[in-house]
Amino acid sequence: MSTCATVSRDLDEPISGTAATATTWLLLEQPGPWGAKALTSSHLDPVVGRALEAAAADTGVRIALIRRPGRHADPASSPVRQVYAAHTVPGNVWLHSATTEDPQELLGLDFAALGAGDPRSFGSALGGRPHTGDPLALVCTNGKRDRCCALLGRPLAAELAASGVEGAWEVTHLGGHRFSPTVLVLPYGYAYGRVQAHGIKEILHGVQEGRVVVEGCRGASAWERPGQAAELAVRTAAGEYAMDALSVVRTDGAAPRWEVTVAHTDGRHWRVIVAQGASLPPRPESCGAAVLGSPARMDVVAVRELTTALAG
Repeated sequence: MSTCATVSRDLDEPISGTAATATTWLLLEQPGPWGAKALTSSHLDPVVGRALEAAAADTGVRIALIRRPGRHADPASSPVRQVYAAHTVPGNVWLHSATTEDPQELLGLDFAALGAGDPRSFGSALGGRPHTGDPLALVCTNGKRDRCCALLGRPLAAELAASGVEGAWEVTHLGGHRFSPTVLVLPYGYAYGRVQAHGIKEILHGVQEGRVVVEGCRGASAWERPGQAAELAVRTAAGEYAMDALSVVRTDGAAPRWEVTVAHTDGRHWRVIVAQGASLPPRPESCGAAVLGSPARMDVVAVRELTTALAG
């Protein structure tokens, strides 16, 4: 049986520059089944879900539901839910955790401040503190959005949990079903596609060492899609894999062509030309799609290191 993920893999569709964008991720544990739009179609009160969606709009905060890998009948689940907030912009990366018995408490958060990298309301509203455990590996498993996420994501999440990866969670939506199984790693916000359990373990080991694994990387969620592709291209060209070393400091132009400036903490700069193309031949962008599509792809045309004068 052909799926959107197998077709994408068979056509060797590039995955660089395809990550969901968010400066800050807000994650709420919600056991039980999820619908396609999980914030309003799960066992979470849909009134609270809609209010959270409205509060996060245009703030840079992306909200997702999480649950522990396993069965999801939600029988008499514990009222205590895990909550995480993670800011992913280099130079101010953090991951905080809290618990709540009332998801409505999340409406007391200052979403604009969270999106800008200020965690104080997470502490005052929820009693949140810096997370001291392992990095998080969030595996998209929402089969109601696309069957690939369930067919490929759920076994991966279960394998990670069974092998002792304490930060393994299932998550509602990371975008890019056709790159399943898709994983987001926090706190740094790098997304990965077409991954296997051994690859995720290597990625998480890299996170603990402050190192990015670029193989299979879709990009860092802190940047828009052209910036994601540009940052990964500079990492490869310069052999620079330290997590906090690079930042996208400027993006000029508009689709289908951008000039992206990537800066290193040591003062070096690169100018990267990124062009938007169409993935051909047309293919299903998700399982069950009525028509074939040609999803946009980010192609890096050139990477050039700038002199100090040009960078200025």
